[in-house]
Amino acid sequence: MSDRHSFPYRSVAFAVFMMTAGVLVDAQQPEFDLLIRQGHVIDPRNSVDGVRDVAIANGKIAAVAEKIAPERARRVVDATGLYVTPGLIDLHAHVFFGTEENAYLSNGPTAAPPDHHSFRSGQTTLVDAGGAGWRNFPLFKTQIIDKSRTRVLSFINIVGNGMRGGPVEQDLNDMSTKLTTMRIGQFRDHIVGIKVAHYAGPEWEPVDRAVEAGREMEVPVMIDFGGHTPPLSLEDLLLKHLRAGDILTHMYAHVRGRHPIVDGSGKLQPFVLEARKRGVIFDVGHGGGSFLYRQAVPASKQGFYPDVISTDLHTGSMNSGMKDILNTMSKFLNLGMSLNAVIRSNTSRAAEAIKRQDLGHIGVGAEADVAVLNLLKGNFGFIDSGGGQMPGTQKLECELTVKGGQVVWDLNGRAAPLWSDIPASDPNAPPPRRR
Repeated sequence: MSDRHSFPYRSVAFAVFMMTAGVLVDAQQPEFDLLIRQGHVIDPRNSVDGVRDVAIANGKIAAVAEKIAPERARRVVDATGLYVTPGLIDLHAHVFFGTEENAYLSNGPTAAPPDHHSFRSGQTTLVDAGGAGWRNFPLFKTQIIDKSRTRVLSFINIVGNGMRGGPVEQDLNDMSTKLTTMRIGQFRDHIVGIKVAHYAGPEWEPVDRAVEAGREMEVPVMIDFGGHTPPLSLEDLLLKHLRAGDILTHMYAHVRGRHPIVDGSGKLQPFVLEARKRGVIFDVGHGGGSFLYRQAVPASKQGFYPDVISTDLHTGSMNSGMKDILNTMSKFLNLGMSLNAVIRSNTSRAAEAIKRQDLGHIGVGAEADVAVLNLLKGNFGFIDSGGGQMPGTQKLECELTVKGGQVVWDLNGRAAPLWSDIPASDPNAPPPRRR
């Protein structure tokens, strides 16, 4: 648990009590707001993989060192035996939540409100994958981005009306390169790429228009590929239409109208390796129907792990096999991926994919987005999108999440003082305002 029983912690608590009581305290003002002590820091961007102390001040990472004196901080968390990582990034989520009927993932109830699901899983950044298009992105910004404590970014849909499902996503006339680029230019701080999904026609037009817009605005394109009648070639997509830095999501899916990356004999398709050499990024995008062990197990045995691990979060996936980002990451630990590689996939590598190098690391001066994770050992079970279960012996759990220097999730009260150290309040005083 926390250092709250230690002398430095209790002395700080006493000082706070004395100041509250109006007693002058002759003590040096602590220079850090929060100190996370003796956790195993994994920060792939900065090549840190070992026990460190992490100090936070004014919403930024102030110091990372082997030892930092606890009395230098107002609040101290003991992270001994835990892993301290940059705040996790989910590259494929659906958070354009609303109550509009027949709106699916574009202002509909199938999407998930960001703050309901992010912090409890160690996530500080969620990237909405195509919920909003050029027509309704301003509504998405006003309704979700501006009102969420979670950092919400967007792959804007090439379809102007966004991911509303059904015939709306089949309208080639609503897929505008020009208007998509204009909207990206208007909201550069929030739009990090372009999404193509669910088109069932035989044309390459949606992909090519998105790639054209991506080239003009220097952002990646994420493709949810499959379901075309007649089927389009995955090999052609990866080797002829996508650029280096573009993203194939749902990499371990086997859906109608799309060749899987592992063939019927369990062999990885050679063109998949060629695509990776070209710089195409492979993303999990677990979802409710896009992650099968029959694909992931043989691919992993042949060394083909994901570049990025994402959830495809929505009400269907979170209540079935996917559950959350940590459950999805845990699946890859149990498939043989190292903890460092798994953390990298959801921190620095995800940040690189969306060209946000300010995110995904905890170097001095970076915004203080931090996750404190517990790696549990035991007997666990993990479910794929086909309902198949695979046993595992490792599972990640989030103990603490810090966003912009503020503790936003604390599973076991590691950052909280003992109740008996908190000065009694006036029962007639109004309750504190909580955001």
